[in-house]
Amino acid sequence: MMRWARTTTVAGAILLGLAVSAGSAKPSSKVAEKVAPSAISPNELQIQSPALRIEFDHNLHSRVVTLFGGTPKPLTPFAASETVTVAGRALGDFAVVESHRESVSDAFGAGERLSLTGKSGDLRKNVAVTIYADFPSIAVFDVEYRNEGASRLTIQGWANHQYAISSLPTTSGPAFWSYQSGSYEKRPNWILPLHAGFRQENYLGMNASDYGGGTPIVDVWRKDVGLAVGHLEPVPRLISLPVSMPTGRSARVAVRSNREQTLEPGESIHTLRTFVSVHQGDYFHTLTEYRRLMMRQGFQMASAPDSAFGPIWCAWGYGRSMKLKQVYDTLPTVKKMGFAWVTLDDGWQNNYGDWEVDPKKFPHGDADMKALVDRIHAEGFRAQLWWSPLSAVPSSELLKEHPDLALLNQDGSRRKVSWWNSDYLCPAEPRVTENQKALVRKFLSEWGFDGLKLDGQHMNAVPPCYNSSHHHQHPEDSVEALPGFFRELYETARTAKPDALVEFCPCGTAYSFFTMPHFNMSVASDPESSFQVRSKGKTLKALMGDNIPYFGDHVELSDGATDFASTVGVGGVVGTQFVLPELVTKHTKFDLTPERRKIFDQWIKIYKDKMLSRGEYLGELYDIGFDIPETHAIRKGQDMYYAFFARHWTGPIELRGLQDQKYHLVDYVTHKDFGTVHGPKATIPAEFSQHLLIEAQPE
Repeated sequence: MMRWARTTTVAGAILLGLAVSAGSAKPSSKVAEKVAPSAISPNELQIQSPALRIEFDHNLHSRVVTLFGGTPKPLTPFAASETVTVAGRALGDFAVVESHRESVSDAFGAGERLSLTGKSGDLRKNVAVTIYADFPSIAVFDVEYRNEGASRLTIQGWANHQYAISSLPTTSGPAFWSYQSGSYEKRPNWILPLHAGFRQENYLGMNASDYGGGTPIVDVWRKDVGLAVGHLEPVPRLISLPVSMPTGRSARVAVRSNREQTLEPGESIHTLRTFVSVHQGDYFHTLTEYRRLMMRQGFQMASAPDSAFGPIWCAWGYGRSMKLKQVYDTLPTVKKMGFAWVTLDDGWQNNYGDWEVDPKKFPHGDADMKALVDRIHAEGFRAQLWWSPLSAVPSSELLKEHPDLALLNQDGSRRKVSWWNSDYLCPAEPRVTENQKALVRKFLSEWGFDGLKLDGQHMNAVPPCYNSSHHHQHPEDSVEALPGFFRELYETARTAKPDALVEFCPCGTAYSFFTMPHFNMSVASDPESSFQVRSKGKTLKALMGDNIPYFGDHVELSDGATDFASTVGVGGVVGTQFVLPELVTKHTKFDLTPERRKIFDQWIKIYKDKMLSRGEYLGELYDIGFDIPETHAIRKGQDMYYAFFARHWTGPIELRGLQDQKYHLVDYVTHKDFGTVHGPKATIPAEFSQHLLIEAQPE
């Protein structure tokens, strides 16, 4: 049962008829302006659940208080958390003139809403804070500013949830860890510790020509508690979620928009529907709760066929200069090693844009491509085709014949996709969508492929489009249209082949939640370390759930180019881009040497025996930042599986999430017996390097 703060209203507030639904707050009457701020009691300025309380003062400054364990603990100090910028100055002091509280029921469920109104000169501010019974760790904010003066007012931007969280008095190592969702050309870790002087804007527009977008959440946590902010809009928005640590004593977060808007007298602006969340442990709880909230708004993840969980061999090891003979001659080895998918990667096409077969590699055109797919099928594999939608080289026939399909910058130039020296196509232009859907039908229905590998950092976000021939209502139409574009591709693929696999690989960018319902395999997306394999796996399982396979990407991208343990340990699908040394002239880490063959054979067997990719990833059991060694846990049936990671470790390890019974422990890689323990929690001594994978079976 949800416990709410005492419901009271300031005298006369009921008569004011303040609308409380998002985007519909009405201006208060002059009666409210005569109410002295001191007449409003503290209880009329706060709202709470069993997990958190939001408190306001008489200037509409707020603070976040955690209630874990029933003990109130202020997490942030009072501050002007919601501000609006006018004439270069952030306005944050609004004298409270009204307080109103009511029960609500909407798409998010039943809850309570506190609505407050404040005044600053001719500007009126309405803040509605809602806490839902099904989401007690989250407070949802709707903020409106209304120009009640006689002159036009220019709003230069706004900010919500400007909070500072202090570090613990005594701590060793990092004071804070964080989840940050901005996409950058340097492809930084999504999960990282903070340090004094740190700052990252996490702008969800473009941060480079073709790098941008992300999931609209940031999260900062200490060892004991965490704080997250974000927005709940149903489409991508061009906002920033800055995270900073100005000193070693505190970290700061916010949700910000720099969009300039003009308010005529009597007009209002609404910020986005934003939220603040508190939690214990790491960021995993925030992301799973966000997913549940978005599901209440109609977001549903795609469905994956059973075949999607099979291990993958990709021909990318042979590069763009791949020859068909290399693929054909490698297939027997791929089959003998137990792989289920064969992926034909970049290099099969004549160019980016037209997507015809390369006549040098396929001299008989489509017939050669169909023959390759038939051979892959005959060997018992499923076939996947690499493709980069929304990119086209200027010399393509597509752009020669239809130059107006290109996405244009404000100066009229074409926006570049740097990796392939291509131009962006506009996802909000219907002719672009129809062209790309026709390609999907060709790849799957005509050529016979069973799945697609959609690839490119440019897929995560697009810039605003200023192409006048597209007749956009706003340049941001292209930004908001991107998820719908991928929905059209996904639905076309599943119509062509109901069990089609659609992998989405945004090349190091931080993934946009808004496209997630429109593919059925996520991927580590060019990881630069094994930690990225594991941390991306944890993130994507929180946002997408356990039913969508997470591909750990080619093992050659992991530490030492053989770290299958990182993928297996987080419940990922394993894969490789190995090449046969006798088929190449330049030898690299991709060569399947006899030594590497033994390692690969061992891990493919482990993967297929355990199939942890079909298990339940228990992301809230361990904190990826503060729990040492780094630990991941998966439940499959009655068995528990633990994956511990450290460069070198000697000491105790803790097994959480067990039932109140005995378990037999075995290292399922080396088969070392660790004896018997009794749940619900157990600690055993251990010594390992790199990783230790333990299976706990009930006795």
